[in-house]
Amino acid sequence: MEKRLEAGWVQRIAWSVLVWGSLGLLVWVPFLYVAIRRRRGSDWAAFAAFALYEGVTVTWMSVLPDQDDGDAVLGIVIILCLLAATLMLLLAMFDRRAAGAAPAPQAHGAGAYGAVPGGAAAPGPYGNPYRGPYGP
Repeated sequence: MEKRLEAGWVQRIAWSVLVWGSLGLLVWVPFLYVAIRRRRGSDWAAFAAFALYEGVTVTWMSVLPDQDDGDAVLGIVIILCLLAATLMLLLAMFDRRAAGAAPAPQAHGAGAYGAVPGGAAAPGPYGNPYRGPYGP
């Protein structure tokens, strides 16, 4: 059975804020998290791609001399990769919650043997469950 990794919108947006807030330097972190949790080959490939991107862009920024054309191309590459990472984090990386996957918690005794569906909850585990012949 494949592992599922469900996340709400708050978690997805938090990972995207990390990507943009670090200016792309930590773009690989959410993908490493997903790859470790789900252990899918495609998740490890996404992590490897963004780790490679990080290595190439950091090297590109430090090695190439300052020139106008190279800076513009580097800026476009960084923005496009950050947009791709954000779209992947918001829409593709995490599984959607399955409808009815987690049933609502029931009141005490509502699922007990002999309980009437939709009826009042059974009394607690203590006391005499049988009525005496002379009333309650």
